[in-house]
Amino acid sequence: TPNLVTDIVRQNGISGNWVWWAFLLTGMLTVFVYARLWRRSEVLTDLAFYEMRYSGNAAAFLRGFRAIYLGVFFNVMIMAAVCLAAIKIGGILFNLEPWEAVFYASVVTVLYSSLGGLRGVIFTDFLQFIVAMVGSVWAAYYII
Repeated sequence: TPNLVTDIVRQNGISGNWVWWAFLLTGMLTVFVYARLWRRSEVLTDLAFYEMRYSGNAAAFLRGFRAIYLGVFFNVMIMAAVCLAAIKIGGILFNLEPWEAVFYASVVTVLYSSLGGLRGVIFTDFLQFIVAMVGSVWAAYYII
């Protein structure tokens, strides 16, 4: 998503982000239509739903495929996008080589994740949210 948003802003300016409003109607409709059914089924994850709905070899294949697809392939693509963002930001802001940007970003991430645990990760995510909101409001004010 960060690379997609960056591309949208680069091509259309900040106003290009209005494309996200298209998902408002379908997202809200999904919540109101399926929330009661999901709760009534008493499942907590989509894999638990698949286990309840399907059975046999086809269900086992589906669970295995989703585990490999989402757990390996999809996460590798997400990490590649995050590393690409770190490389671009590190190169522009700090004049770092790509391997240096990935190395420093990885060291910082491993340090705060291992030292702070889940609470540390939640706290840093909250701080990043605050920084993003303040930056967004400041950018909107500056533009206007």
